[in-house]
Amino acid sequence: MTPSIRRKLEALAERHEEVGILLSQPDVMADNTRFRELSREYAQLEPVAASLAAHDAAEKELAQTRGMLDDPDFRDMAVEDIGRLETHLVELDAQLQVLLLPKDPRDEGNLFLEVRAGTGGDEAAIFAGDLFRMYTRYAERQRWTVEILSASEGEHGGFKEVVARVEGRGAYSRLKFESGTHRVQRVPETESQGRIHTSAATVAILPEIDEINDIEIRDGDLKVDTFRASGAGGQHVNKTDSAIRITHLPTGTVVECQDERSQHKNRARAMSLLKARLLDEERSKQSAAQAESRRLQVGSGDRSQRIRTYNYPQGRITDHRINLTIYRLPETLAGDMDELVDTLTREHQADELQSLTAA
Repeated sequence: MTPSIRRKLEALAERHEEVGILLSQPDVMADNTRFRELSREYAQLEPVAASLAAHDAAEKELAQTRGMLDDPDFRDMAVEDIGRLETHLVELDAQLQVLLLPKDPRDEGNLFLEVRAGTGGDEAAIFAGDLFRMYTRYAERQRWTVEILSASEGEHGGFKEVVARVEGRGAYSRLKFESGTHRVQRVPETESQGRIHTSAATVAILPEIDEINDIEIRDGDLKVDTFRASGAGGQHVNKTDSAIRITHLPTGTVVECQDERSQHKNRARAMSLLKARLLDEERSKQSAAQAESRRLQVGSGDRSQRIRTYNYPQGRITDHRINLTIYRLPETLAGDMDELVDTLTREHQADELQSLTAA
């Protein structure tokens, strides 16, 4: 552990102790908002303080154990314990460095998932449907809820475009690296000659924005249309104009929501999606500029970047950002995405740690 990282960790541990004292103050306890904010900060700092205390205890025990090497009666036992403690310290050191990384405040929140067919015609729409099904099955494994806000189905299955809201703790942190262009190589069902075709679909992962003040949208910049929802929903969708389409005139961004039966709820959801898209566009510009100096672009969120290829004949998935190839295509498409997600997360953390140690 470098001295600079040690100082940062000690500062966080001191802040943890300070917040603990503040939480016991009567004036803080009487202020619900401040008490809630400090409680959240205390919980976030708790792993850092606990791991640093464990690291210090292990270092102290290691020093004491090394002092037993000169005693013939305890030498063998000391050598064994030293190996165990040194391994434990390496693990704690890595754990502390990860805990020191700045937290993305959006990580624990919900998200909007957008999947669109790209090049490849009907096959691209079918592939977009396969991707959407992969994400919904992964969400089921995580016990998240998925609600489709709008969808345009392909003529032969799948989706030309589908937009959904995913609700669940940590949803954004697990799926935020999925944004980009996904490519599939396979023989379409309509291909009589058995030739492999290449098609593509784009995925966008947008964090749901909690506070309306995060971005200013003037009423005069909006064009709001109501229309009758199509698709599933029973007779109700054919009787009322509950679906909402909002156009942001300055940027030309269009969002729709037809999931809820209430026009008011659809408008609120559409506004939330609009804010998420506008903020994402701005952040993507910033990330693209920052990514030029980075070894990886795992977190760039660049929609034009081809991030992954799904090769059906070979049963493999290749993530081009980190040169990862796994031969578990059926399992992954069935929602078993943990190996992909965990590897991307580790690579992103490695990038952040490199920046941290260089600071």
